[in-house]
Amino acid sequence: MTGRPHPRRLALISVHTSPLAQPGTGDAGGLNVYVWQTATRLARRGVEVEIFTRATSSADEPSVQAAPGVTVKHVPAGPFDGLDKRDLPAQLCAFSANVLRAEAAHEPGYYDLIHSHYWLSGQVGWLARDRWGVPLVHTAHTLAAVKNASLAVGDTAEPMLRVIGEQQVVDEADRLIVNTPTEASELVDLYGADASRVDVVVPGADLDRYSPGSKLAARGALGLDADDVLVTFVGRIQPLKAPDVLLRAIAPLIHADTTGRLRLLVVGGPSGNGLGLPDTLIGLAAELGVADRVTFLPPQPADRLAQVYRASDLVSVPSYSESFGLVAVEAQACGTPVLAADVGGLGVAVADGVTGRLVAGHDIETWTGHLADLLADPDRLRAMGTAAGIHAQKFSWDHTTDALLESYDRAVAAHRRAAGRSTGIFGLRRLRPRTRITV
Repeated sequence: MTGRPHPRRLALISVHTSPLAQPGTGDAGGLNVYVWQTATRLARRGVEVEIFTRATSSADEPSVQAAPGVTVKHVPAGPFDGLDKRDLPAQLCAFSANVLRAEAAHEPGYYDLIHSHYWLSGQVGWLARDRWGVPLVHTAHTLAAVKNASLAVGDTAEPMLRVIGEQQVVDEADRLIVNTPTEASELVDLYGADASRVDVVVPGADLDRYSPGSKLAARGALGLDADDVLVTFVGRIQPLKAPDVLLRAIAPLIHADTTGRLRLLVVGGPSGNGLGLPDTLIGLAAELGVADRVTFLPPQPADRLAQVYRASDLVSVPSYSESFGLVAVEAQACGTPVLAADVGGLGVAVADGVTGRLVAGHDIETWTGHLADLLADPDRLRAMGTAAGIHAQKFSWDHTTDALLESYDRAVAAHRRAAGRSTGIFGLRRLRPRTRITV
C-alpha cells in the first residue's frame, strides 16, 4: 500500500442495478455482489461510501443506511416499473441531474473520488467528475465489443449506442479497473485505452459465507436426495449465460443413467433477452424428455446459495462471455469443482484440470463428453473439490479492496498533479484526445 491517505468519501455510481437487489434475476447479478462487497469493506477501512442507484419502486426510501459507513441513495429517473438496461440511456439526463443536486446540498469538495460501474454509470460519472473537480475511476464489468464477438444463438447484439458510450467513458476516466489481464488487453486493443491508466483488480468471494461444509447437511436443508448425482447451474436465465447448453449436454447422460440418480439443478430467474420467454428452459427440459430430472429454483439469498453449492457434485458455468465469473469462485470456495466455458475471466477463476475443467467452445457433444468424463470418476471429483476450496482462498474481497484503494490513490495523486496544467485560461478542463472506435 502507498503512504498517501485514502479518499475519505467515495461516490459510487451504479445506475441500472442496486446492490440491495437479489442477484440472479432481472438485471441483478455479479455487479450487485461486487458493489456491495467492496463498498462494505471500503467502509471498514474508513472510506465513507455513498451509492447512487436508480429508484425502481415508490417504496424505495430516498436514502438508506445499508451498512455502517455505506449509504444507498435511490435516485428518481423515469418510471419505477417497466424499464431495463436498454431503456435507461434515455433516463441518464434525469439521473445525472438528481445526482448533481444531491451533491449541491453539501459544501464543495464533499466527495474525493467517483467510482462508476458499467457504462451507463460511467456517463453519469464523467459529468459529475467535471462538475465536482474530482477523479473518476471506472469499471466496465462487461464490454459490448467483447460480447458481440461471442453472441449466443438467438441473442441480440449490443447496440452501437453502447459501444460509443463505452468509448467515451474509456477516453474520459482517470483510471480504468478490469478484472483480468485479458480484459485489460481487450480495453487497449478494442477501445484504444491508455494501458498506463488500467489497473487489474481481481474480484473475490465472501470466504466467511462461502466455505466447505457437509454435502449431506446441505442436501437435507434444501430437501434434496442424499444419493443423487447433482450438476448445478446458478445464474440469470438468458442466452448469454447458456443454461440451454448445459441442459442439452446433460440430457443424453440422464437418458443413459439407469440408476435414476443424475439430476440437474437450475437456480436463477429470467433476465435480459430471456425476459420475454421466462419458461423457455422449462419447455426445453420437457422437449428433451428430462423434465422429471431437472429442478428449478428461484434466485437464492447468499446463505442458502452456499448450501446449493455445497450440495452439488459439480457446478457448471457455460457462459458465452464472462468478465470474471463470481459463481465459479463461490462454488469452489464451498469445495465444489467447476466445469466452465474457457471465456473471459473464467480461465483465471478455475484452475483447469485441478479445481475443475475449462471447455473450449459450446459444442453440445463436447460438453456432454466432459460431463460424462468428470461424473464417471467420483474420487477425482472429490479431489478437485478439495483443491477448489484451497484455490478459492486466493480470491477474497479484502484483497480486492486492497487493490481498489491502490488504484484510488493513483487516481487522486495524478489528479492533483494535473490540476494546474489541465485547465486553460477560462478554467475549462482539457479533454483527452479521442480514440477511434473499433467495431
